Amino acid sequence: MNQELTEITVVGNDSTGLIARVTSLLFDRGVNIEDMDQAVRDDVFRMTLQVDTSGMDGSEADLRRSLTDLCDELGLDVKVRFPTRSEPDSIAVLVTKERHCLEAMLEEFAANGSGAEVEVVIGNHSELEPIAARYDVPFHDVGDSKGSPDEDELLGLLAEYDTDLIALARYIRILGPEVVFRYEKRIINVHPSLLPAFPGASAYMQAIEKGVRIAGVTAHYVTPDLDQGPIITQRAFNVPDDATEADLERRGQPLEAEALVEAVHLHLDGNVSVGRGRTHVQNPEERVLGLPSEIDQLNPAEPVDAEAPLDGNEGAPNQ
Repeated sequence: MNQELTEITVVGNDSTGLIARVTSLLFDRGVNIEDMDQAVRDDVFRMTLQVDTSGMDGSEADLRRSLTDLCDELGLDVKVRFPTRSEPDSIAVLVTKERHCLEAMLEEFAANGSGAEVEVVIGNHSELEPIAARYDVPFHDVGDSKGSPDEDELLGLLAEYDTDLIALARYIRILGPEVVFRYEKRIINVHPSLLPAFPGASAYMQAIEKGVRIAGVTAHYVTPDLDQGPIITQRAFNVPDDATEADLERRGQPLEAEALVEAVHLHLDGNVSVGRGRTHVQNPEERVLGLPSEIDQLNPAEPVDAEAPLDGNEGAPNQ
């Protein structure tokens, strides 16, 4: 999100004329649309606008009220995020049963006064509630006996806690478009592979079965397409020849937590943007996006293509 622009997200059932009605309202109030993106998935419509409200007619409250009234009429939900806020960013952490990423997130944002807070932990099982309680963070279980989440309840909780960012701390469920569309570029997942390799379930086992020598983890924005969102941070580790899935989990889990925390910081600091399907990071040298810089010293320096022409053979084709 551009930190100087207002973000408007509209979500609901798809029908004709929605874009025209919303953009006409903005035009009538002197709001300039800087960027607009829209999509439909499973008959769910989503439109996200980045708009300049600095010269609009009326107040922020007037605009929010007008958009809410229009979207109520159209059967849509609308979220307006103005660029100036004094309160800390609100983070919701979604979990299943693995604790390492949750513990890293709670420790990080309880300790360093970063201007963001983990306001709620939401699980599709209840096993991790004691960890949230240790940090005095509310915990809600939205899963049934099989762990299938109630996404209406999930959305209600995200709205109740005025969530700015969702961190999937090994949340082993696919989010539906009703959630993803409402929090476009505001959901960060960590996946146990070097995406785009080995998406989906059992990624460490996939790595073993393919015989890779290097595996890793990836923190990325969530899109409606499974494990295809823009990559933010990655970490890598060697895979021993006789490694088991449990071995890779032990090697990978600390890196999963580290990559997720790093990606969340980049997002909250406004240092990561998305364009043409990939992320762009401001001042990347200040953050560890992939392997530590010391690794570069271990890479061989030669041979490389020489700049000087070959003796009498410049441009000669291979025989």
